[in-house]
Amino acid sequence: MNKYEEVLKQYPLLLNDEQITEKSEALAAKWKKNFNAETFRRLYGCIDLTTLNTEDCREWIWKFIQRVNDFEGSRSNMNNVAAICVYPNLVSTAKEALTADVRIASVAGGFPSSQTFREVKIAEVGLAIADGAEEIDVVLNVGTFFDGDYEDLCNEIAEIKETCRHARLKVILETGLLKTAENIRRAAVLAMYSGADFLKTSTGKGHPGASIEAVYILCLVIKEYERRHGIKIGVKVSGGVRTTEDAVKYYTIVEEMLGQEWLVPEFFRIGASSLADNILKAI
Repeated sequence: MNKYEEVLKQYPLLLNDEQITEKSEALAAKWKKNFNAETFRRLYGCIDLTTLNTEDCREWIWKFIQRVNDFEGSRSNMNNVAAICVYPNLVSTAKEALTADVRIASVAGGFPSSQTFREVKIAEVGLAIADGAEEIDVVLNVGTFFDGDYEDLCNEIAEIKETCRHARLKVILETGLLKTAENIRRAAVLAMYSGADFLKTSTGKGHPGASIEAVYILCLVIKEYERRHGIKIGVKVSGGVRTTEDAVKYYTIVEEMLGQEWLVPEFFRIGASSLADNILKAI
């Protein structure tokens, strides 16, 4: 048994897919207790407001960020979004445009497929950080994962983490592509042990997005990691989260499994675009 299997052995998944669906649905069903203005305000402050469109350009980024700037300080009882997330070549534009106290996040590393040379991934991450990115979202190489080459997979994440320096690293597992609970568990554990600061569900590009089952599994392994090492790993829900009700359901799962201390921007994010306006309407 190699060292990666030894690590994975420490995080057994004692439930099958059907049991995970049952348990995650039971937790999500408690969402109504959190369907209130206080929760909506907390959720808004945990949003990574995202624009990742083929047609994104400098002019659009300025317009996109202007509403974040305008929101800053407009409500005394409510924080701004946690971060804005853009493509790496538009990070410098985001830095120019942003005046609000909001972090700049960038996808990088061959997003959204992770199918390029490792050297290109490292360079792209480094360039995004040099331009002002404070958080980096990269996709776990799912092809390498399916090949079972965990050493190559983990070494790549570790090199990216080293390149990030001060920036926080979110590793996107693409849970809709991994499909099974066992695959999601393995990918999550390997990402944590390779340096991920956040486990993120999905890219929202071409594959099924977030699911309550996937978030349940991420919370399971994050909880065990914190128990073993005293380190909190964040969870980011992304891919198809549009309605306030859906956001509250994910919030409720994290609350039930990890506790209130995780429900802050340092450890909980939702990647979305239209969600922010929907939450404001709900408030």
